[in-house]
Amino acid sequence: MPAPLLQLKEVTKRYAASGGADGVSVLAGITLEVARAETLAIVGPSGSGKSTLLQIIGTLDRATSGEVLLDGKNLAALDDLQLAAVRNQQIGFVFQSHYLLPQCTVIENVLVPTLAQSKAESRKLKAEIPAACAERLLKRVGLGERLHHRPGQLSGGERQRVAVVRALINQPQLLLADEPTGALDHASATSLGQLLVELNKEEGVTLIVVTHAMELAKRMARVLTLSDGRLAEAPSTNIQAPEKLQ
Repeated sequence: MPAPLLQLKEVTKRYAASGGADGVSVLAGITLEVARAETLAIVGPSGSGKSTLLQIIGTLDRATSGEVLLDGKNLAALDDLQLAAVRNQQIGFVFQSHYLLPQCTVIENVLVPTLAQSKAESRKLKAEIPAACAERLLKRVGLGERLHHRPGQLSGGERQRVAVVRALINQPQLLLADEPTGALDHASATSLGQLLVELNKEEGVTLIVVTHAMELAKRMARVLTLSDGRLAEAPSTNIQAPEKLQ
C-alpha cells in the first residue's frame, strides 16, 4: 500500500496556565493517518480543539509532544523558515473569512502566495505558469468574468471561491479548510461544499475540513469526531444535516 500523505503519532497540545495553576490539555494523544487524495471531515463541539488540531497539521502551531509527518517528513524537526516553505509549497488554507486584500483584484489575490517563491522554485514545482493556472482555476469555479474585479464587488460565496483558488495556486498536496462555509448562506455553503469535493478529485489534493456543518461533513469520505482531546470515527447515525448550515 502507498504510504499515507499525513501521519499524526500521539500528538498532544497543552497550554500552560499562569500563576502555577494547572494547564489546559486540548489534544490528548491524537494518532491519525490520511491517505493521498482522501477527503476527511473533523467535527465536534465548540472548544474541543478542532481548529487547534488543524493549525498543528498546517504548521501554524506546534504540538506539545508527538509527531506530525507530511509526505514522510517530520515537521517537528523543521525550523521556522523550513516550516514557512512547507506552508507555501505543500499546504493550502481556507478559513471561515476569506482574508482577501481589498485593494487587489481577484487574480492578484490568487497570485499572492506565488510571490514568496523564486522563479526557479516556481518552474520546479509547477507545470503551469502561475498566471495561467490562476485563470484556469478561476474559470473552473465560475469566476472567469470576475478576474479584474475587487473583493468588494463580489458576493460572499464568490469571495470564498477566490480564497479556495488562492489556496490551490501553488498546487499543494494538502488542503485544510477551517469552517469554510461558516459565514455563507445555505445556498452558497452547499455550492462551496460541492466545489471542494469536485476540486479534490480534479486536482488530486488531499482535503481535511473542520466544520460544525454536518451537511458539509457528509460530503467527505470519512468523518471523525474530536471530543475530550481524542479522535474517534463518527457513528453514521450522528452524521445528520442540520436545518441550516452553521
